[in-house]
Amino acid sequence: MPQGPRPADVPRIRRTVSVYKVSSVITGTFLLLLCLMMVLRYGFGVDIELGGPYGFLTLTPKEQITAINLSTFILIVHGWLYVLYLACDFLLWRYIRFSFGRFLFIALGGIIPLLSFFLERRVPRDVEAAIARIQPAGVPA
Repeated sequence: MPQGPRPADVPRIRRTVSVYKVSSVITGTFLLLLCLMMVLRYGFGVDIELGGPYGFLTLTPKEQITAINLSTFILIVHGWLYVLYLACDFLLWRYIRFSFGRFLFIALGGIIPLLSFFLERRVPRDVEAAIARIQPAGVPA
């Protein structure tokens, strides 16, 4: 059974929650871009080209791209941002001592579209509630 956070970890928890909130919004945004890119790539057979001969931002078949393939950029950036999101999730799991199922559910926020936006609001509330249970009433936050 999870015991809860240690009082000495509260500053680290607050810092991790701040990074988590930002990373969940950015990761969720890139996940939505990734979904759009997948629909364009596999549904219509085009990638997003930046600065090509047909204009600043165009939909071009993958074989004809001569400039920056923005679709590949979206894939790579989302992958690395998801790593940051998972790192924050892991640290919160370790500090707050959430269950492993909760850790996995939060990790799904970077895979299931729109879930990270919901979790961005919910997880900090749960973390603050866990901190409030260990801090005496007279101690400033």
